Amino acid sequence: MNRRTTRNSIVAAAFLVATSAVGPGFLTQTAVFTEQLLASFGFVILVTIILDIIAQLNIWRVIVVSQRRAQDIANDVFPGLGYILAGLIVFGGLAFNIGNIAGAGLGIEILTGLDPRLGAAVSCLLAIGIFMARHAAVAMDWLIKILGMLMIGLILYVAWKSNPPLGDVLRETVMPSRINFHAILTLVGGTVGGYITFAGAHRLIDAGVKGLSHVKSADRSAVSAIGLASVMRTVLFLAALGVVAHGVALDAANPAGSVFRIASGEIGHFVFGIVLWCAAISSVVGAAYTSVSFLKSLHPKLLRHEHRLIIGFILVSTATFTAIGKPVQVLIFAGAVNGLILPLALGVMLIAANKHAIVGTAYRHPRWLTALGIAVVASMAYIGVASVLAGLA
Repeated sequence: MNRRTTRNSIVAAAFLVATSAVGPGFLTQTAVFTEQLLASFGFVILVTIILDIIAQLNIWRVIVVSQRRAQDIANDVFPGLGYILAGLIVFGGLAFNIGNIAGAGLGIEILTGLDPRLGAAVSCLLAIGIFMARHAAVAMDWLIKILGMLMIGLILYVAWKSNPPLGDVLRETVMPSRINFHAILTLVGGTVGGYITFAGAHRLIDAGVKGLSHVKSADRSAVSAIGLASVMRTVLFLAALGVVAHGVALDAANPAGSVFRIASGEIGHFVFGIVLWCAAISSVVGAAYTSVSFLKSLHPKLLRHEHRLIIGFILVSTATFTAIGKPVQVLIFAGAVNGLILPLALGVMLIAANKHAIVGTAYRHPRWLTALGIAVVASMAYIGVASVLAGLA
């Protein structure tokens, strides 16, 4: 593989993770927590970025060095564990994808006035068309790059229009007046939880960027992925803060959409339609691709029918949306559930990182990275259990 091809694969993997993370749930979570925490949400974002980078560096390194997908590594760590991990990932991916399809439908409704269910069906056909293309991987890579850059530009415009209190943000990011652990759990789950944890690393494996010689490539791609997602999260946070800091309440039924409308009027509402559809359709593609990547190596027949499985995954998501809809609370809950998956997934990768039978004898996983990874597993497990207990109380 030449240097240009490797570089393109690294960038594509980073955008796959970022755009997979930035779905309708991402937009909703950011708006809801900004309204609750105001400028203190900046601290939550900062902590989330640190946890995300540590998790991704550990996971991507092990997958790239071992040249195996996460479910196969988990089965090597403990027989049968890979099937459990695959089941959790696919279930979480499906839950998120229902919201993604719904978001795509709502985006088209805003832009064209079509019924959201019809818009969801149109978006479904477009996503399926990408995977039916002759060069599906190339089409997917280009789509997510274009949509990712478009979203950043549009959200920047709304943040500029909303005029957020930047001084308060800087102060509260390092010295928060309040801390919400549930928000940290939800954001980590929405950014690197569930299927998103492995999206970029699996894409690198499929693109042939694997082996000991590509460890640095994995590091660059992982950090870039979190950087891109964090830029989008931060800019959206600033846009929302500029609105709520002036005492304006967000629409509980559509908190993210009301940020755009209040900040920029009907133009902002139209911009939100574009952002929502871009976020949704790119997440549909990412969720379907990564979820199926957890199934295809479990049996030879599944590998031979990879594209059919992806298409079926998208169709099931669309059919489910037409039956149950998309409550805001479901999207936030899905992020929290995927956050609970992260301690298991990262824990398995940390064990694998120190097994020569998996990573080979030439590779030495950095001790500092292992230590930080253990800290993330412990903290996310604690936050997850605490949040569940608080919810039951």
